[in-house]
Amino acid sequence: MQFLSDNAAAVHPAVWEALKAADSPDSPYDGDALSAALDERFAQVFGKPCTVLWTATGTAANCLALATLVQPHGAVVCHEEAHIEVDEGGAPGFFLHGAKLILCEGAGAKLSPQAIRDAIDPIRDDVHQVQPHAISITQASEYGCSYRPAEVEEIAALARERRLGLHMDGARFANAVAFLDCAPSAVAGPVDALSFGFIKNGGLGAEAIVFFDRNLADVARYRRKRAGHLQSKGRFLAAQLHAMLEGDVWLHNARHANAAAQEIAQACDGRLMYPVEANELFVRCTVAERDALRDRGFGFYDWGEDAARFVTAWNTRDEDAVSLAKAIASL
Repeated sequence: MQFLSDNAAAVHPAVWEALKAADSPDSPYDGDALSAALDERFAQVFGKPCTVLWTATGTAANCLALATLVQPHGAVVCHEEAHIEVDEGGAPGFFLHGAKLILCEGAGAKLSPQAIRDAIDPIRDDVHQVQPHAISITQASEYGCSYRPAEVEEIAALARERRLGLHMDGARFANAVAFLDCAPSAVAGPVDALSFGFIKNGGLGAEAIVFFDRNLADVARYRRKRAGHLQSKGRFLAAQLHAMLEGDVWLHNARHANAAAQEIAQACDGRLMYPVEANELFVRCTVAERDALRDRGFGFYDWGEDAARFVTAWNTRDEDAVSLAKAIASL
């Protein structure tokens, strides 16, 4: 009964079917019909024009998006626990040719306008100090907390005021939208670029970079090629994105994962470190308690000395979620 990561989940059957259907000759790279149709498909999701580029990994999606917003002599403002700081192996510095990350604190790994101001206001406006060029927020955050639409708009207003780009790392964007029960545009509408995650939510190997500023997409096309991420058979990546959007598979999957997380959360009386607003749970557990859970067949990651992280997925079995809830309640 695995709760290690939604990255380890199975691929959704609709994705496999779409890949088989795409296995016929078409134009190479992103010149195929499926890739060409992505802009209109995502425009339907967000209710406004956008330009969409596929890529194979979330790290590439984040870094290619940010590279369009930030010059090498600039910086990205992000949370100190953001994936681009903690878990991308220095990729932002590589893709952004040395641009800096300016780190902020914030409850639940979420940024606030005040935290951003505290970080950038002391920076002198001269060539001797690195200037902020963009803000990056994570939806849902690294601790599974979701930004409300009003919170995103407040950060977007600050970005506009300071003439900064705004990027959203949406590795679990689907889970946040499902939790908030709102239109996707309500939480992504104010951003310049969105890394729309699919792999954690039932995809195989495709993520989307959604640009609401088409000029940025033109720049990103060149950067994607230069970085080695322009795949020759791009139709197979596009096919996955279409399959996940068709019939709102992405939302159905996220709702199931969230529901499994809520089932477990009900049993974590007093143990939860953060509100459960997506598909991750951070639970206070001693070493002995974690050993006891593993002895009963549950897989998960330790989170520091006194906690564990449990992640549900689109295909988490109801009975497994119930079993984990009972096991935690019995500790």
